Amino acid sequence: MPTPPVPADERLGATSAVATAAAVATAAVLPVFLVGALAVQIRAELDFDEVGLGLSVSAFFGSAALASTGAGRLAERIGPAGAMRAAAGTAALSLGLLATARSLTLLLGYLVVGGLANALAQPATNLFLARRIDGSRLGLAFGVKQSAIPASTLIGGLAVPAIALTAGWRWAFAGAALLVVGLAVAGPGTGARAPVIARGARRSATDTSLRPLVVLAVGVGLGAAAAGTLGSFLVSAAVDAGIGEGHAGLLSAGCSAAGLTTRVLAGRRADRRGGRHLVVVTTMLALGALGYGALATGEVAFVVVGGAIGFCLGWGWPGLSNLAVVRSNPGAPGAATGITQTGTYVGAVLGPLLFGVLVDVASYRVAWLAAGACSIAAAMTVAAGRRLLVIDQTRRSDLVGTADP
Repeated sequence: MPTPPVPADERLGATSAVATAAAVATAAVLPVFLVGALAVQIRAELDFDEVGLGLSVSAFFGSAALASTGAGRLAERIGPAGAMRAAAGTAALSLGLLATARSLTLLLGYLVVGGLANALAQPATNLFLARRIDGSRLGLAFGVKQSAIPASTLIGGLAVPAIALTAGWRWAFAGAALLVVGLAVAGPGTGARAPVIARGARRSATDTSLRPLVVLAVGVGLGAAAAGTLGSFLVSAAVDAGIGEGHAGLLSAGCSAAGLTTRVLAGRRADRRGGRHLVVVTTMLALGALGYGALATGEVAFVVVGGAIGFCLGWGWPGLSNLAVVRSNPGAPGAATGITQTGTYVGAVLGPLLFGVLVDVASYRVAWLAAGACSIAAAMTVAAGRRLLVIDQTRRSDLVGTADP
């Protein structure tokens, strides 16, 4: 029997929901990746080195890691719409404060505020989409939503020649803060389709056991440790390789656009494939190591190619990993992704921090090679986590069916 067409108003509602989730997720990560893109100008004025830049990124993701699990439960309790508005408002506050930073210490403190916004935004937007988007289109929805990071680095890359090198880096943060204030005021609408996944703040018998989620959290954490260096250090590394500041910003924007496109296409393909999403994640992480290897050469041509591979493959998988976790945890998707997101944040804390130290004591070459090794380790760990998830689902097949993560 043919599938009935989706009503036009339902399609419009789904499109609006995805656009809102993507906007909030982008706003929530904009503070840290705007700092990464504008790092050359910020460092020159505030007088800190690559270690300081690593600390900045770690401050953001460190606060997010500490708050993530609790934020997931909070999103389940107060509902995704209210949580998304709160996240956007907090992100706007962080951006506004960053525009006034006069020292590295203040920069770190203001990024901690931004990290709290991101901790709430991720499970809130995951829950928002899980409740409002039909399961047959959820992969594309997550692909678009997870384009937040490449979108934020694209914005940051364009801000280098357009604002930072003309009006100054502070105006980039001020302008971004005003835009995000508008998003917080408008917020997601309350009217939408009936929830696809039932509301519940507690995990149920249909949800994955804790052990597979912890292993997956470690795996995505390793992947985030490697990939987080791209948004934070690509511009600085490109300048170190001999690329001009303006062109380095455009390189970051171009690679970000390629990564954004990859995430959307990967999500669309996931809907058609229907399963084995973590297999694709494993493959992308393994192949992404080639990009870090190319960046390690320090040659301009290889830096360009390596950046593109890194963004498309080494950093193109988060939507798929979130999709697999959400579909494996129908009772409390926000709480479940809050657990795995904690691993992502811990990796995003340690990766850039250690990367900055390696650059300071050795070179960009050594640091990029270490990032590549971390990406390979991530692929192996995610594969192990998937095996545990399959075993767990097999034991509970009478409750959860035959989903293939």
